[in-house]
This record gives sequence, C-alpha cells and structure tokens, in this order.
Amino acid sequence: MKKISVLFALFLSLAAAASAASIARSPYVGAIVVDAADGRVLFEDRADAAAYPASCLKLMDLMLVLDRVADGRLSLSGEVTASRAASQMGGSQVYLAEGEHFPLEDMLYALMIQSANDAALAIAEHVAGTREGFVSLMNQKAKELGMATTRFHSPHGLPPGKGQQPDVSTPRDFAKLCTALLREHPEALRYTSETYRVFRQNPLFEMRSHNHLLGSVGGCDGLKTGYFRDAGYSIAATAARDGRRAIVVVMGSPTREERDAKARELLGMYLLEAKQVAPAAAPAAPADEFPQVASQVTDDAAEGEEAAGEEEETVEIVPEEEAPPKAKSPWPGRIGWFLLGAFVSAVGFSVSARRKNRYGVAR
Repeated sequence: MKKISVLFALFLSLAAAASAASIARSPYVGAIVVDAADGRVLFEDRADAAAYPASCLKLMDLMLVLDRVADGRLSLSGEVTASRAASQMGGSQVYLAEGEHFPLEDMLYALMIQSANDAALAIAEHVAGTREGFVSLMNQKAKELGMATTRFHSPHGLPPGKGQQPDVSTPRDFAKLCTALLREHPEALRYTSETYRVFRQNPLFEMRSHNHLLGSVGGCDGLKTGYFRDAGYSIAATAARDGRRAIVVVMGSPTREERDAKARELLGMYLLEAKQVAPAAAPAAPADEFPQVASQVTDDAAEGEEAAGEEEETVEIVPEEEAPPKAKSPWPGRIGWFLLGAFVSAVGFSVSARRKNRYGVAR
C-alpha cells in the first residue's frame, strides 16, 4: 500500500511539472487587432506578453522568400531539394524524402497549408544554404520590422531540442510582421487562403489547412496557426470586407476552440473600425472589347470538407498534432439503453414477485 502511495505521489508531481511548463492561459496569453492599412491598433490585451509563436513563425519564412522572388534572387519555379536533415523532421510534414525536389511554389503551399516542417527546413537551406544562415536572416528581418522582443531560433517553430532556445515573440511584434507581409506582398494571400491542395500524386498526399476560420468567417483569407503543448494555441488571422482589412493575433490559448472563438470575436468586433481603402481600379477594356463572363462557376475543392487538425509539433515523426474527430460509436448508447431496459425489467420482476407473495396472484 505504501508503494502505491509513493507511486501516486510521483505521478502527481510529474503531472504538475508538465502542467507548469505550459504558458497557455485562458482565454490567451495576449492578443491584438490592427488595421492592415496602416498598422493602427484597434484593440490590445497584454499585447507585449512573451509567447511561443510555434508554426505562426512560418509567416516570416514566407516573407523572406517573397522578398527574394520580388527582387529576382529566387524563382517560384526553381527546384527545392530536400536534404537528409529535412527528410528527418518531425511534426506536421509532407514526408519529403532525401533528394526529393519540388518547385519553390509547391513548397510554399506545403509551408502554409500543411504547416510542413520538412518543407520549412528545405526552403531555409535553399534560401540561405544552412539552417543557421536562414535563422540569421529571420532575426535581421525582424529587427528591420521593429519586432524588438522577437528572437527566432528555428525556421519551423518546433519546440526546442536539448540545448536549444525556443522561438519567442509577442502579439504586437507578430502584428507588425503580418502588416508588413500584406503591405509588401499581397500575393501572400494566395498561399494563406488555400484550404486544400494535392502536394504529391504518387503516392497521393493531400493537404488541408489547420486554419478553421477559413470558410467560416466571412472575408477571412489567412494567415497561419501554430501549436505545441507548452506554447498553447496561437493564430494570426486576417479578414477583409467592404474595402476594410483587419489583422488579429491571438497567442497562447489553452485550446484550439478558445483560440478560434476569440479570433472570430475580435475580427467581428473590430473589422468595421479599420480604414476603408478603395480597391485599385481595373484597367479599362478597349472600346471594341467587353469583359468576358465565365461560362461556369465551380465550387472550391475544399468546400464542405472537414479540415484536418493542427500539427502536433513534437520531435517525434507524427503526421499531425490533432487527429480528425473520431466517428462516435453507437455502442455506448446501445449499452445504456440495454442497461436501462434490464433495470426496468428487474424492478418489474421485483414488484411482481412482491405482489404475488402478498396476493397469491401476479398481475
């Protein structure tokens, strides 16, 4: 008995230590909403609280790549080859094999839709030659953007290994990154708004976005989610309506549901406070031509599909952080009804027996 008590006490202490390691708090560690047009703060609550961005930091990867595509140093059609290190990444991934190669644009979709850690490292090595060189570029860009309290140590956002430091940022710093990304590279939304895409045909590998606001919040077209156990759930999201665009950053929520609910709530409350910006005028068609009308409209390939859960960003090789909801078994309900029926029958039998004993006749 004493041995059992000691083991139980040890279990409680380990559970407490594991719980203490997480920085997540309800409803979040910190949050901020900004106007995408000028970065004006529309709402903030502990916006300077330090948090772990997890996979949200892949937005910085996207920023660095699009900077170099814009100035001609990189081509979206250029081939990115996976190294041995990239092929051995854990967490959410597209299962790159060593030596396997894909166009840079395909890797960007893997980065944003699947939140692929192997693609993140492959891109980092493609851009800077080494992981360390790319991380240096990330921190240099963060400094340029005024992200004063941000420190990057990885190109993917996984929890740090032994002897490594975690990536650290704040909601305010991340809002600066998102504002700059959309201002300098509006084409980034092409990657962040996709909810479904086939990455590989043979064997077939389909990617589904971890951003559950896409398709459920009007005008939402990005940006990125992030999670690992000690970081909690984070999201950088944006939506546009009637010429207004807002960006919300929520970091360190204890559950995905709470994070998404707060992001949805904040977008709904503050989007209308964003500055209305007139869309760029489309070039006039020649006098003898008229704009062509599409002959048919096709539904989005992902419409109606249930998005996959976010990635379990651990050092083990696992496909995803959160398994899709399991189908409910009919047996618990059937067993319940069976037990209820048995109980009623037993009660009926008991009452019947008592009546028979008293009156000599069962009725």
